[in-house]
Amino acid sequence: MGLTFPLLATVTWLAALGAVALRRPVYAALSLVVALLGLAAIFLTLEAQFLGMVQILVYVGAVVVLVVFVIQFTRNDEVPLTGLAFRPVSLGVGIAVLVTGGLIACIAGTPEWAVKPPEGPPPGMRQIGEGLMGVYVPALEAMGVLLTVALIGAVLIAMRGRSTSLH
Repeated sequence: MGLTFPLLATVTWLAALGAVALRRPVYAALSLVVALLGLAAIFLTLEAQFLGMVQILVYVGAVVVLVVFVIQFTRNDEVPLTGLAFRPVSLGVGIAVLVTGGLIACIAGTPEWAVKPPEGPPPGMRQIGEGLMGVYVPALEAMGVLLTVALIGAVLIAMRGRSTSLH
């Protein structure tokens, strides 16, 4: 794996930072696309092909496209792009230090790092597909309904200030 993982991790981390830090929503969404593609590439280098492809199809192919549509539908060009009236940097740094300290404490308190591999061969694509189309169908359907409602809501918000007549 050599330099592949550090390179992908750096690109993914920088893109995620850009998704949070960029002021223009479209640029932030495009930066999110790069971060999610980087995560998919990390999955693929770890030989988790199913997770990599799901990452690309579901998150990059559906969720981010929905986010971009919402941004485009609800964008108001009359409002200037300004930041917060104050910059709560110390609050953000304090929360980051607390979360990092908590994670380090949890990791340091873990008694044993050895994890037993699951019994038998790993599940193949057929078993994963049967699980998704069997037990987890309600969750998949709920996700589809949620994304559809979000898109309809974005359209309604975008049309709120416009005239609905066709003339």
